[in-house]
Amino acid sequence: MSDEIATFVLNAGVILALMLAVWALSLALRDAGIVDIFWGPGFAVIALVTWAADPGHGARAALIAGLTMLWGLRLGLYLFIRWRGEPHEDRRYAAMRAKRGPAFWWQSLYIVFGLQAVIMLLVSLPVQFGIMAPAPAHLTALDLVGALMVLAGLAFESIGDAQLMAFKADPANKGKVMDRGLWAWTRHPNYFGDALVWWGLFVIAFSVPTLWWTAIGPAVMTWFLINISGKALLERGLRKSRPGYDEYVARTSGFIPLPPKRKR
Repeated sequence: MSDEIATFVLNAGVILALMLAVWALSLALRDAGIVDIFWGPGFAVIALVTWAADPGHGARAALIAGLTMLWGLRLGLYLFIRWRGEPHEDRRYAAMRAKRGPAFWWQSLYIVFGLQAVIMLLVSLPVQFGIMAPAPAHLTALDLVGALMVLAGLAFESIGDAQLMAFKADPANKGKVMDRGLWAWTRHPNYFGDALVWWGLFVIAFSVPTLWWTAIGPAVMTWFLINISGKALLERGLRKSRPGYDEYVARTSGFIPLPPKRKR
């Protein structure tokens, strides 16, 4: 257990250093929104550091590390492309900047970048301790189920992001509600995919029953996606800015994909 704690502390130091560097970059660019780009890659770094700290754990550790890095790097690339296409700072951070005034430059270090580092460490618990767990003689049914959940979540998130990007690229859709493809089944296919990925990683870690407590990770992720920085925050803005969004809400599941309700 002492080795596991040492690796956890190492990850904490690495992620805090990464977020400090990203914060410094945000000051140079005057754009705190770049923190989102490093959200996914931050988890990839955690997986890589944990793996490198003790690479002798075998197939399960490789499975968890590989899936985490695949998810994190895909998300980072997507958010980088989206950030490059935006002329202004994300409205969430712009609102913080306007509210806090000149003090935002240093307050953002802990209310944005430091907070994200702490959340990364909590959410990644099944990744860190799943990689560090003793190597099994062979992969189990839970490993397979968890891997399939991760891949399904990754596919759901990737397809949803691609559909939304294509929708926004068409000038004819400006001001309209995206209600096609996966977005007809859930108002947030990307957030649902995220949650499914992290519950899948937990299921793999839970192949070691003593790691039941690492469910804290996906629970925190799901809570934020639904109640804080994801669904709830986004929908408050869309209800005000998108005509017809209330009708979309009435016929479309808020999170878990379900067949759309028929219009009366």
